[in-house]
Amino acid sequence: MIVVEDLYKSYGKQQLFDGVSFKVNRRERVGVVGRNGHGKTTLFRLLAGLEEPDAGMISKPRNYSIGYVSQELVFTRPTVLQEAAAGLPASEADQIWRVEKVLTGLGFEPLDLERPPADLSGGFQVRLNLAKALLAEHNLLLLDEPNNFLDIISIRWLARTLASWPGELMLITHDRSFMDRVVTHVLGLHRRKARKIVGRTSKYYAQIVQDEETYEKTRINDERKAKEIENFIAKFRASARLQGLVESRKKTLAKMGKKEKLERLPSLEFSFTPKPHHGKYVMTVEDLSFGYEPGRLLFGGLSLTVGARDRVFVVGANGRGKTTLLKVLAGALRPDRGEANIPLNVSVGYFEQSNIRTLCDDRTVLEEVTSALPDGDPKRARFLCGSMMFEGDDALKKIRVLSGGEKSRVMLAKLIAAPVNLLLLDEPSNHLDQESNDALLAALDAFEGAVVMVTHNELFLRALAERLVVFEEDGAFVFEGGYDWFLEKVGWREEGDRSPDEPGKRKSGGDKDDRREERRRRSQLLSDRSKALRPLESRLAALEKELESGEAELEGMHRETAESAKRRDSARIIELSKATHRKKEEVQALYGELEELLKEHEAVKRDFEERLAAMDAGLDGD
Repeated sequence: MIVVEDLYKSYGKQQLFDGVSFKVNRRERVGVVGRNGHGKTTLFRLLAGLEEPDAGMISKPRNYSIGYVSQELVFTRPTVLQEAAAGLPASEADQIWRVEKVLTGLGFEPLDLERPPADLSGGFQVRLNLAKALLAEHNLLLLDEPNNFLDIISIRWLARTLASWPGELMLITHDRSFMDRVVTHVLGLHRRKARKIVGRTSKYYAQIVQDEETYEKTRINDERKAKEIENFIAKFRASARLQGLVESRKKTLAKMGKKEKLERLPSLEFSFTPKPHHGKYVMTVEDLSFGYEPGRLLFGGLSLTVGARDRVFVVGANGRGKTTLLKVLAGALRPDRGEANIPLNVSVGYFEQSNIRTLCDDRTVLEEVTSALPDGDPKRARFLCGSMMFEGDDALKKIRVLSGGEKSRVMLAKLIAAPVNLLLLDEPSNHLDQESNDALLAALDAFEGAVVMVTHNELFLRALAERLVVFEEDGAFVFEGGYDWFLEKVGWREEGDRSPDEPGKRKSGGDKDDRREERRRRSQLLSDRSKALRPLESRLAALEKELESGEAELEGMHRETAESAKRRDSARIIELSKATHRKKEEVQALYGELEELLKEHEAVKRDFEERLAAMDAGLDGD
């Protein structure tokens, strides 16, 4: 158990903690939440003994070990496996299978284990530090954004591992779904105080809203009562007969004190600007293939039609090609084969993490946002800055002094500055705190256009995804359905691969092979369905446009006929009558073709749905 009592901490004029107190009891897993800049990482550094509080105490039992995943990357062993094994307690130094299990869960391939740690990418070096902390025997483990640099499969593995953590755990993460899968309690840092509750983040945030509403109602009521007492004292101060009552009211007023009005905390509040689009589709991807090296494709034969209000999410392990796909869709890279067609009336908004480097260090936030506005309206630019929490003088900060999270908010502000009807987003939730992620999710949900988004955040996937582009070792495929449906019917093939067996607990390789074959057959069936329906849907979209145009022409002919009748231009009326008759026949023929095509589309769709249902029934029965 660890006890924090009356903790104070400031940096210059910024006070982070004003009498913070809480306890972490045995085997509690505590999620620490709060806005960026409210002291979450500072609290961890104080608990780990890396900083000292201005006042207050942190008490822990004798020989109580606290593990904190250091951001400093210092490696002393020749290989990844040996470096990770250095985290094992001396009594378990021979249990190398545990080391392999943790490294595999965090996404290391077998060949990586013999590599020098210095040869790893920055993201995998951070994972190696995390592996050492998970292998060590600590009473309390402090994890600050442990899912940074992890892919979705590693994040799911880490959540399962932490949910069974034998000691105490404190966790900071911007991924609310990840936190809710792990923690037993939530500790919120809010208005320089701390509050700890049993349960999930939703319960904590609901409690905060309720408490602040109660506080404000009480404050207003107290102010009204104080005003009434002050009026009584002023009115009867000179009355000798009521002097006792006046003195009593003065004492009551002194005891009441004064509740200060809660300061407004800046929060992310925005919406994407939709551009009207009357077509059925905003993008058609045909047989798309790409690879950086000849003969080694990241994805091949990918086909996808994106509807005007679709929510398509791109998911999979790191390094498979998710970001590359988005670059190809955005036109930043040319495909090896196939094409991604975007109609001329579709405006694309593209967010990619590396685009932060396109910001000009010498510009202010306001200047960057203004540059993205079609009309350069300064009032609109100020409003957008405020919606991204750059209010007042903060909008005049130079880009060079901003943190990574602040630069991401500048990029989001530029993205919402111009009207669009298709969003291509590569992990926009990175660097945003939980409150900001909630605002982003709400904005995407309300956006009246299409979204294609790369993410590892399962909260976004469960809330928004209607279709998935899934990247695995052997390429990418389209899954027609939401994320939970995908987990139930297909699942992550690599989750089994990332769980090496403990000694004496070998799994049947045949079962794994059978499951992979079932997934492959289902993926192939989904691909066949997409190929069968795509030309029908393309023709349906073309017919709808032709009918819209034909109906508009007929309406114009009817108006001109009425005007000719007023002018008594009989020759023009006869001419228009013949043209109208021909156009009606053309439109009726189009309606006939549309009706037949819709029947064919429904029949093909129903056939594939029945085959999928039969396959799913077989999977459920296994």
